[in-house]
Amino acid sequence: MSITAIGLGLHFLLELCALAAMVYAGFRLGDTLPVRLLLGVVLPIAAALVWGVFRVPNDPGAAIVAVPGPLRLLIEWAIFGIAIGMLFVVGQSVWATVFLAAVAVDYVIMYERVLRLLG
Repeated sequence: MSITAIGLGLHFLLELCALAAMVYAGFRLGDTLPVRLLLGVVLPIAAALVWGVFRVPNDPGAAIVAVPGPLRLLIEWAIFGIAIGMLFVVGQSVWATVFLAAVAVDYVIMYERVLRLLG
């Protein structure tokens, strides 16, 4: 198995973790049921849609809406950042830190992809 395959697998797993973190934190942040549903259901669904729609062609897979590489990285970092921030806000600083470290390791493993997207 190549390092690229490992990196892509880790990246996908981290995407799922980011969405799960949003669900978890979203249901704890809201005071009322509508706010909890907005933060715990609508926000993760919106993040998943943005993640899936705005893509760089062949990164891997087809792009529904093609965007430049730097914008794609910004989208990824924003979604990861929102998930990490939400975990911190609900008092899960250890999990937020672990998740941040895992994301950093992922981008180190996938440095060639990052350079390609930036170039």
